[in-house]
Amino acid sequence: MTGRSILNETLEQTAAQGGIVAKDVARLRAEIFSDGLVSRAEAERLLSLDGKAVSTCMEWTVFLVEAVSDYLVHQEVPPGYVSDANAAWLITAAGTASPANELEVLIGVLERARTSPARLSAHALERVADVVVDGVLRMPDGRHLVPGVIGKAEVDLLRRILYAFGGGAGIGISREEAEVLFDLNDRTAGAPNHPEWTELFVKAMANFVMCASGYTPPSREEALRHETFLDDTSIDVAGFFRSMASAGARGILDAYRASSGLEEAWRLRNGERAAADAKAEAIDAAEAEWLVNRITRDGTVHDNEKALLAFIGRESRMIHPSIRALIDKVA
Repeated sequence: MTGRSILNETLEQTAAQGGIVAKDVARLRAEIFSDGLVSRAEAERLLSLDGKAVSTCMEWTVFLVEAVSDYLVHQEVPPGYVSDANAAWLITAAGTASPANELEVLIGVLERARTSPARLSAHALERVADVVVDGVLRMPDGRHLVPGVIGKAEVDLLRRILYAFGGGAGIGISREEAEVLFDLNDRTAGAPNHPEWTELFVKAMANFVMCASGYTPPSREEALRHETFLDDTSIDVAGFFRSMASAGARGILDAYRASSGLEEAWRLRNGERAAADAKAEAIDAAEAEWLVNRITRDGTVHDNEKALLAFIGRESRMIHPSIRALIDKVA
């Protein structure tokens, strides 16, 4: 019996019984992975099945994330690169799953991909933001997301998305992601949010406006021609990532300055990085205009935005006059 027929049968059983249990997952896993490949049609059916099931189990969530990621991240050529077209497909297809597993699939793909379009990471952030503002969501691991407040569970999800290796520029925060975070900050201003939200917000915004976009993996087209440096085991990707993700706000700049195999590989590959490092902490006119407009858009400078401005004022070597004026105004 083929994976497709098993999926059809399971859909019927789910409609009759109301849930997916571990034995269903074992059967699906054996059939779908029997040839080592997951087709797009199978991935779509699995996501749709998840949305129709009254209940599922943790084994199902693990299998769903694995199957969709295997198709999207590992079977496309070159492996590890999510194209714009595939990101658009995933956003639509994952929307047919349950909200909790939709998030798990989106994050799973981002974490497994070497690089992916900024829109995919921004979409995942938007889904978390929607829950924070409008709804209650129970995640597969038992955590509950509640409306109106950014709690520890929400911060953990946002952090996973922001620092997923495939997110936008690989490590840097994209404009799309920054926009979502500012929107979320505006919508929850005054709420008793978890203290880690302030730290994460400042770290992410400082990363965007103060650091070079840096360490962007090559484009899909270039990777088809040459991707040997990405396979160099001497490149300390994990160490570089952990330094930026786990440290305080100051750790962002320390991580970008720290010497690592990743930095050296990129310097050798692209001489422009040497010049970029010299101005990595400068805020240019375009970034300054965007930041001032975002902070002042709703007429109020919120506490997290004050913390961001204070950090920029302390740590940036060169501050645009418009930023300096805003810092002085709210000091």
